[in-house]
Amino acid sequence: MHPFVELAKLAVEHYVGTGMIISPPANLIPEMTSKAGVFVCIKIKGELRGCIGTFSPCTTNVACEIIQNAVSAATQDPRFPPVKSRELNELEYTVDVLTPPVKVNGRHELDPVKYGVIVKSGERRGLLLPDLEGVDTVDEQVSIASTKAGIWPGETLDLYRFEVRRYK
Repeated sequence: MHPFVELAKLAVEHYVGTGMIISPPANLIPEMTSKAGVFVCIKIKGELRGCIGTFSPCTTNVACEIIQNAVSAATQDPRFPPVKSRELNELEYTVDVLTPPVKVNGRHELDPVKYGVIVKSGERRGLLLPDLEGVDTVDEQVSIASTKAGIWPGETLDLYRFEVRRYK
């Protein structure tokens, strides 16, 4: 198991067991000291159980982003009830570390397998990670991200793409 995934798992297990957020490890691996947006997704038997993240860094470093977003994915994803202690042994984790978003000139510069997408209209923003099962076209990707943001079809969109390093 990659150290990013181990940290997410440890953060969730500790929080569910104690209600306390762990501190980052004392000796961080170099990849944990940088700053980046991070998404933590939790599944049970391949089914989504929670997914929360940040598209740009909001904390001191990647380790802190992982801890914060892992706990949020387990307890604050509005689509699901908080994770219970009886579920902990079944949880599967992925940690995605995002590159900074880059504005694109149109859908022709997107690829739902290679790039995640951020759609923006006014102050509303929606994000969809890349390489998601069942999302095969740019139009599907943009539509889902728009729906998440409350953006209606036909509204003017600014499009951004980013890449992820996915750890399982």
